Amino acid sequence: MTSNLPRRRGERRGLRLWPVGAVLALSFTIAITVAALVFFAGWDLLGAQGLRTETRLASSTLFDLVKLSFGVVAGAGALVALVVAYRRQRVDEDAALRDATRLHTERFTTAVSQLGAESAAVRLGGVYALAGLADDAPTRDLRQTCIDVLCAYLRLPYTAEPDLPPGDADARHLYLFLREVRHTVIRLIRDHLRLPLEHPSSWQGHDLDFTGVVFDGGSFGGAVFSGGTVRFGRAVFPSRTVTFDGAVLSGGTVRFDLAVFSGGTVCFDNAKFSGGTAKFDRADFSGGTVSFDRAVFSGGTVSFEHSVFSGGTVDFSAARGGPPSGLVPSNGQPLPAGLRIPDPWNAPTA
Repeated sequence: MTSNLPRRRGERRGLRLWPVGAVLALSFTIAITVAALVFFAGWDLLGAQGLRTETRLASSTLFDLVKLSFGVVAGAGALVALVVAYRRQRVDEDAALRDATRLHTERFTTAVSQLGAESAAVRLGGVYALAGLADDAPTRDLRQTCIDVLCAYLRLPYTAEPDLPPGDADARHLYLFLREVRHTVIRLIRDHLRLPLEHPSSWQGHDLDFTGVVFDGGSFGGAVFSGGTVRFGRAVFPSRTVTFDGAVLSGGTVRFDLAVFSGGTVCFDNAKFSGGTAKFDRADFSGGTVSFDRAVFSGGTVSFEHSVFSGGTVDFSAARGGPPSGLVPSNGQPLPAGLRIPDPWNAPTA
């Protein structure tokens, strides 16, 4: 069967080995060069002035020459065996990688087909299967592909609870079914982002694309964004509670450009912005509550350039550290309605 996985830059496409003749010739050349260097270095260190001429070849000298010849032949044989063994190991490793990739592709195809099933149980099985495939992926690119599919599932069209037709029981049942699957995806991503970077199943450093996703609940609490790019651009937060409590941004980039906070509650309580970049540029805060209670801004870049505060509450009053750029109006201008910041942030600047 053919692979459904896209190739990515840097993905291993096949084993590339030099011709064995060239490798052997190069190995012999290097060995002879090293032997010559060692011989002349020893000659110089011993202070030898020259060779004593012999008119007749003694038996002991002949025996030494025979031993030297056998030693050279044995060394050459060992060198050939070493080169051949190395090539065989590389070929075996590549064959194992191809087999693992083929098996991964077959499992991937099955898991993706489950995501389109009509049964919620089957879809949930596909979600867990993809998360397991990401953990077992033989290459980083294949792991990223599994993560991309999970994020793509969240980007599919979705109607949140406030937009459901009133009194439509079927629409509500479909909504509850889809919400359960989507929240499971969010929970699995969060759990993998909580794992230490050195953990073999950690997804830290991978890219996550939530562009345009409708978040009506879910938790990224305790997630660590230490690399890669996480996109929440044009994401919508219309209802319920979405938490980033205790999340840590210590590297990489998290973007909320043009995100819409129109209802419900979004909590960044105790979040730590200590490195990397977090951008809320041109975000629309038009309803609900966005809380940065006890959030710490101690490093990196956090910006709210051209954000719109037209409704609801955005609370930084208990935040610590320096103010994000673009949040505090210029001197003499009042704060937007609903925006609360610590007194030191609003102090006039010289």
